[in-house]
Amino acid sequence: MLRTLLPFLGACTLIAASPGPSTMLIVRQSLRSRRAGFLTVLGNETGVFVWGTVAALGLTALLAASEVAYDVMRVVGAVTLIGFGVRTLLDARHGRQQEGEGDGPQAVRTGAASYRSGLLLNLANPKAAVFAMSFLPQFVPAGAPRLPAMIGLAALWAVFEVGYYGLYVWFVGRLQHVISRAAVRRRLEQVSGGVLLLLGARMAVEG
Repeated sequence: MLRTLLPFLGACTLIAASPGPSTMLIVRQSLRSRRAGFLTVLGNETGVFVWGTVAALGLTALLAASEVAYDVMRVVGAVTLIGFGVRTLLDARHGRQQEGEGDGPQAVRTGAASYRSGLLLNLANPKAAVFAMSFLPQFVPAGAPRLPAMIGLAALWAVFEVGYYGLYVWFVGRLQHVISRAAVRRRLEQVSGGVLLLLGARMAVEG
């Protein structure tokens, strides 16, 4: 089992370290507050676990085999990314500040929106589904029941990335004394919004 887990966690590290839409969204939300960033991480990793479970059930093979289904998800994912990018750029343009982190209804709504943004971005990405289908089976131990083993690996993958991306949230939080400056925050919002737009455009045009 140890010989399986160590390579698996090493692969998870390489996957998480590769910059992509989820990374940019987590950084973008972390610029607002640690709470928003961490809840975005939880939403994203819920999506990771969902796709891992779907892959374990063999359903992602249908997505990979159906060009129409894949293209529909690709367009939905592209629209989602572009929407996040446009919203980020508009927030930067209008200088909207992060909202407070109290315990009132507004904080609950803001936290729920952060969680949904991470979940939606992951679930709207067909690449995440197909990747889970090709990635997880490689690490199922010989002789182990395939379904529970893949679901267990999907859960481990999600938990590992919670810790990994949690470091991003912590690091951005540590730089709040710099990021809190209006000009710096606006520039970071502009960069993250622009990257999200580019990622969305690339997803829209790729085959």
